[in-house]
Amino acid sequence: MLLRPPGVYRAEGDTQMLTDVMRQGGFAIGREVLDIGTGSGALAVSAARAGARSVTAVDLSLRSVVATWLNSRLHGAAVSVHRGDLFVPVAGRRFGLVVANPPYVPAPTETLPRHRMSRCWDAGPDGRALLDRICAGVTDVLAPGGDVLLVHSAVCDTAMTLDALARAGLVAQVLSRATVPFGPVMRRRAALLEARGMIRPGQSFEELAVVGARHG
Repeated sequence: MLLRPPGVYRAEGDTQMLTDVMRQGGFAIGREVLDIGTGSGALAVSAARAGARSVTAVDLSLRSVVATWLNSRLHGAAVSVHRGDLFVPVAGRRFGLVVANPPYVPAPTETLPRHRMSRCWDAGPDGRALLDRICAGVTDVLAPGGDVLLVHSAVCDTAMTLDALARAGLVAQVLSRATVPFGPVMRRRAALLEARGMIRPGQSFEELAVVGARHG
């Protein structure tokens, strides 16, 4: 059980999917791991438990940084936590594994919220505001032979993620898929997504995908 102060993302099924892939594939074992957009620290703590040599977690939210620090200590996980925008706090470092469950829900506007709970899921009109930045910048922090694991909804186009990672020079593939009912946020956005042609009329399920990519 992880502490989740108000305003911090609750780890749900998408986080568990990525955790399962990381553990079953042995991706964290013996590696320096970076968790981008750590939230409550669920992936960071899981990476430490899965045999990581070291774990670094980054989030822009001060509440998330505090939550991750507390949760890592409570669970006996050695996690170094930094506040900042994506890869900025770890510039110049290289990691064997980068994991991320970024905000990916399509939003009404391009403006990304900074001080509301919706910052945990709003990601611009196509849901890719953070995904595309991660795909474009992750090679700057990946060690040769390193891996990146991302999870997001197919609503924001899994093929685009594969293409973006390929353009960054990585070999990418879908490692896991699952179809799940819409959660509360997606239910509230269903009419908007339908109007944009991102889901079918009356659709109430989405596909989640864990995408993996290797550097070199």
